[in-house]
Amino acid sequence: MNSIDLFVKNWGQKSFMVPISSNDIEDLESKLNAVLPESYKYLISTYGLVHTPNVLTKTCDLGSDIAEVQDFLSLDDVFSLSQLYEMGGMPKGHVLFASDCNGNMFCFKLSDCASKQVDIAVWFFDYGLGTVKKVSNSFIEWLDGLNEL
Repeated sequence: MNSIDLFVKNWGQKSFMVPISSNDIEDLESKLNAVLPESYKYLISTYGLVHTPNVLTKTCDLGSDIAEVQDFLSLDDVFSLSQLYEMGGMPKGHVLFASDCNGNMFCFKLSDCASKQVDIAVWFFDYGLGTVKKVSNSFIEWLDGLNEL
């Protein structure tokens, strides 16, 4: 999981991070009736909720078209915002896990979380357009894209 460790080293605001217990992650999976990818669980169980405000600055400076992540959601927010965003018009069947600074969300497809997997694709919900599009074939690949900035 070197890509995850590098991402946190490059972008994480250490003062905000507290690792999340395996029991809390299992409780969320039970509520969602889903199995979250091992790569994501490694990030939050090792480092906690990563806050990355400098990604926005870097993507703007470079004129990059990569959608910037700002905050990884708390487990309570993963559950509640996934439901609220669906009620607000987001297509059904997504598990939100992180946000940008504009109310857009990064998510996994619920159907990809049906069984244990090391890694799965990352999707982006554009709140203004009401669309979901694939931004990476895997969580680690998505973080690698940010690591390359």
